[in-house]
Amino acid sequence: QVQLVESGGGLVQAGGSLRLSCAASGSIFSINAMGWYRQAPGKQRELVAAITSGGSTNYADSVKGRFTISRDNAKNTVTLQMNSLKPEDAAVYYCAAELNPVGIGLNPALYDYWGQGTQVTVSS
Repeated sequence: QVQLVESGGGLVQAGGSLRLSCAASGSIFSINAMGWYRQAPGKQRELVAAITSGGSTNYADSVKGRFTISRDNAKNTVTLQMNSLKPEDAAVYYCAAELNPVGIGLNPALYDYWGQGTQVTVSS
């Protein structure tokens, strides 16, 4: 079992920055890819960014150049630095972990564990 706990959400003005963190505990040795997803009211959950255990990253087109995902395997944390936030970035952000050793974290259906989510609100 893996437990994921997100932190760092909140309210920010458009153009501002937030840093989300996700702490993993439990059977962390089995985790390969980790990702951040988001879901806004009335919309489907969508990929924001993903990172493999080897450090390969993928980003949604809408956040490229503004968001950065990073991972500290020693501390079992994954971080999402969000800059130049826009009102359309507002959503509940979820951290997720995939155990598949060859997964790259792009398919939400293949993630094995999810955090409880943290709210990000961006005022215009």
